[in-house]
Formats: sequence, structure tokens, C-alpha cells
Amino acid sequence: MPSTHLSRRTVAALASLATAAAAAVTLTVAAAPSASAADCSGGYVGLTYDDGPNTGTTTSLLNALTSAGLRATFFNIGQRVQQNPALARSQVNAGMWIANHSWTHPHLPQMSTQQITSELSQTQQAIQQATGQTARLFRPPYGETNATIRSIEAQLGLTEVLWDVDSQDWNGASTSAIVQAAGRLQNGQVILMHDGYQTTIQAVPQIASNLASRNMCAGMISTATGRAVAPDGGSPTTPPTTRPPTTPPTSVPPTTPPVTTPPPGGGACRVGYTVNAWNTGLTASITITNTSSAAVNGWTLAFALPSGQTITSGWNASYSPSSGQVSARNASYNGSIAPNASVGIGFQATHTGNTGRPASFTLNGTACTVA
Repeated sequence: MPSTHLSRRTVAALASLATAAAAAVTLTVAAAPSASAADCSGGYVGLTYDDGPNTGTTTSLLNALTSAGLRATFFNIGQRVQQNPALARSQVNAGMWIANHSWTHPHLPQMSTQQITSELSQTQQAIQQATGQTARLFRPPYGETNATIRSIEAQLGLTEVLWDVDSQDWNGASTSAIVQAAGRLQNGQVILMHDGYQTTIQAVPQIASNLASRNMCAGMISTATGRAVAPDGGSPTTPPTTRPPTTPPTSVPPTTPPVTTPPPGGGACRVGYTVNAWNTGLTASITITNTSSAAVNGWTLAFALPSGQTITSGWNASYSPSSGQVSARNASYNGSIAPNASVGIGFQATHTGNTGRPASFTLNGTACTVA
């Protein structure tokens, strides 16, 4: 785990490395786009890309965006900025906005205050050293946030940014599916995408065409509200009182359901379920704990959503169907739950007034106690 404080000697060394890397690497990226002729009467949306910069995709993504006349916000991982400072600079040179996505993409709620501070502050330093700019936006990995994390964000001058639409590119979504997701964006809303997938890059021209057909433009994200506004600062839209969690995991879940092992005996699992609701939306954070003496290898959590609730996106599991009797199946990286261990999953949903939680849960067919 990185230390909380960097010595002046270390900072100076990092700056020297960044300078050396800049001299050794030359990238060809199209010039920053101009939106002077665009009709933005339909409003502005926030295009965001997590987990860069990446040597295999960042330059192609930037070229696609600039060719389409789009600007976007890149939530970068600090270690990758340190390793690829020239790519971070190319993002700025292409007219994009650079933001903080932590140093190593960890589960921040499981870390100490000192460790969380280190994750955010080291990324701030790396971005500053690579680009000469100070990041003002932060997206928590896996959408996992709490009061401690938000307090540290405030201390560092960062605004937490989540999302309204999940492109599902991290979940193997096709180019057409990514385009369709972007087509649901409304004025002020933000979409989650990732710097790392060819399907995401290939979606850019069609996203641009769709926005133009609706007289909408790609805007910046306001540090006051976390919503998309005109690049000159424009009037922000009014956000919901509580914003939904965001970033899904970077790993791609398997395309076929895993083989599951039933937990032995009744009462072998416990489920914690927390709802955060606003207007017509909500998020549910679910903690599954294996209270048995044997490991669970592959799992499906089943539950009945209350009437009127419909899942629109989720993280750390795949959900099917989106309403009624739902099955949440493990992703490729969290299928094994050791005795007394837990796994956290969750989803975002719409509702028609009923924000209650399911009455019961089963894990691989076995009833769980509800915390």
C-alpha cells in the first residue's frame, strides 16, 4: 500500500521521470475539437471514461473523440498516469478534462482514513506532475463511497462524480448497445464508459451523430453539482438530493454462468441490504456473508424486487430479469466466498413510489438471514 506522504525528494524524482518520459515519447493525437458550429439547444451531457491512461487504447480513443468533435472527462488511475505521463498530457492537449479515479482502484471503504487519503492525494500529485493541471473531480472505484471518503474528497478540493447511465462496456456490451445507452442521456446527465475497449472506441462516431440529432452537445462536469454543463460553465441542472454510486469493476464477468456450490445447511448466509432513494430512483447496496464453515464457489442470490422497482444497472454481479423475481449472479472475480467472508454487490433502479427492500433472499437456493 502506498505511503500517505511523499517526501520532497520522491516528488522531485517523479517530476524528473515525467519530464524524461515526455522527451522520449511522441504521440499523434488530433487537435482539440471545436464546438463553435454545434447546436446545443437540447442541452449538455457528460461523456466519461474511467481507468486510463492505457497504451493500447487511449490514443485511438482520443482520435475518435476529436474526429467526432466531442470532449470528455477522463477519470484516470494514478499509477497509470505515473507510468504514462505523455498519454495523460495527450488527453489535455486533445481538449479533454482530467479527473481522479484513485491510485490503485481499490475498495476504499475497506481502507483506513490514512490509506484513502494516500490513494487520492498521490493521484492528485501524479496528474499535476504529468499535466500541470489540478484535478477537481473524483470518481470512487466500484461506486463505493461513504462519509469518510467524501470528507477526504472535500479536504482535497474534489467533487464526487457518479453517473446516470451505465454503458455496460465493462460487461461486454456491444458497440450498438453502448450507442443505445448513450442515446438515453438527457440534459445534465453523465454516462459511464471506460478507456480500454475497442467497442467503446467504435461507438464514438454514432454517439456523436445521436447527440447532434437531438441538438445536444458533450459538456464539462460542474464541480458544484457533478452534472454536465456547457464548457464555459453554463447554468447547471439540478441534481437529485442523493447521487447514485458508480464505477463498476474493471474485470469483465464471464459470458456463461459459473458452476455453483450450495451453502451447507440453513442459516449459512446473511444478507445486508441498504437503500438510498431519491425522486424516482434508488440504489441498493447488498452485502452477502457466508456464515457457514465451508467456502461457496459460485453463487446466485435470488430475491423479489418490490412492485414498481426496475433495475437499470448494477455492479459486482449480473442481474436478470430487471424486475420481479431477480437473480444476481457472481462476476468472474468474486465467485468464491470463504467462511465468514463477505462480498458486496449493488444496483441502481427506478421506482414508482415504493422504495422498500425485498422480504427475503436465497443464496444458491438456501434461505439467508437478513441483517
